[in-house]
Amino acid sequence: MAILSAAITIPPRAFAQLPTQGPIKPPKQQPTPTPPPAQQHQQPQYSLTVQSNIVQVNTVVTDQDGNILTSLKQQNFRIFDDDQPEPVTNFQPNTAPITIVILMEFSNIWGPYLAQIGPMLTYGFTDHLGPNDWVALVTYDLKPHILVDFTHDKEQVKYAISTLFVPGFSEANEFDALIDTLDRLKDVQGKKAILLVSTGFDTFSKHTLDQTYDALKQTNVTVFCINAAEIVEVRSMQDENVRFLQAKNEMDYFGKLTGGMSFFPRFEGEMSDDFNTVVAFLRNQYSLGYVPPESARDGKYHKIRVEVVDDKGQPFMIANRKGKMKKVVVYARAGYQAATASAGD
Repeated sequence: MAILSAAITIPPRAFAQLPTQGPIKPPKQQPTPTPPPAQQHQQPQYSLTVQSNIVQVNTVVTDQDGNILTSLKQQNFRIFDDDQPEPVTNFQPNTAPITIVILMEFSNIWGPYLAQIGPMLTYGFTDHLGPNDWVALVTYDLKPHILVDFTHDKEQVKYAISTLFVPGFSEANEFDALIDTLDRLKDVQGKKAILLVSTGFDTFSKHTLDQTYDALKQTNVTVFCINAAEIVEVRSMQDENVRFLQAKNEMDYFGKLTGGMSFFPRFEGEMSDDFNTVVAFLRNQYSLGYVPPESARDGKYHKIRVEVVDDKGQPFMIANRKGKMKKVVVYARAGYQAATASAGD
C-alpha cells in the first residue's frame, strides 16, 4: 500500500546503524564540502507514517528499441489488480530527486581479480546523477558495511570506491545485504532505488532466496542489478555453469519484481549506457495510483499489470527502427502485499 507522510518529521538515520569499515575521507586536495547549517538536515527524510488504501505504482514506458516515452496522459494507462481492472485515481510524472543506494559486493569469493570488477564497474555511476540527487554506498561480504551515507557529494562516493583494494572475507551474503537495505529504506520518502552490483552468488545468508523475493514483493524500492560475473569467464567453468545461470536468473527477477532492470555487461565500456538507462528510468517514471476493492484487503500478495492504450483504447503502438508498428514496453512492479481489513473498518 502507499505510504502518506504525517506532520512530524524524524531526522534521517538511513544507514547510521550499519557497521562500518571505518571513516572514509577524501584526500586533502579534494576536501568534502561541508554544507551550511541550514542544509545539514535536508537528507532523504523519514516521517511518521500512516497506511492509506492507495496502491502507488511507479511506471516507465519505452518503445521496442528502449526509448522512453514521456508524453503519456492518465487516460493512456490501465491497471489490473489480479486481472481485475481498476480505475487510475492518481496520476503525475514522478519528478522528485533520486535517492539511490549503491549496494556492491566486495568479497574474495572468486579471488582478488573478480573482487575488483564491482568497484571498476561502479566507479562512474555518480557522474550520471544530478546535484539534487542523493546517493549512498554500501558494500557487503559477510554483512553490509556503510562507506558513505546519503550525500550530494558524488566525489566522496567515488573516492570511497577507489579505496577498495583487498576484500576481507570470501563470503558474499547477497540475500541478507539486500533485505537489510530494503528494510532501512522503508521509511525514506520519495523516489528511491537500489543499484545492486554483484556476482549474484550467495554463500552464507541467514535469509533464503524465497524470503528475498518476499521482501522485494513488499517494497516500493526499484532495484537495478549489474552482474559483475558476466565480464569474466566464470560462466565457462564447467562446475560453476549451473550456479552462474541460477545467479543470473535471480538478479534478472530482482529487477522485474520491482519495475527495474538487470544488466549483464561483458565490457567496461558498456557501463556508461547502462548508467544512463538507470538514471533515465528513475527520471521519467509516471506515478500511478489506484484504490483496490475492499475484497483485496486480505493480507495476500496481489499481482499488478499495467497496460498502455491509445486514445481509442487500443494497445499503444509505436514504430520501431525498421518502421514496423510494435507494442510499447511497460516497466512496473509486479505486485503488492495487501493490508488486512480490521474488524473496526
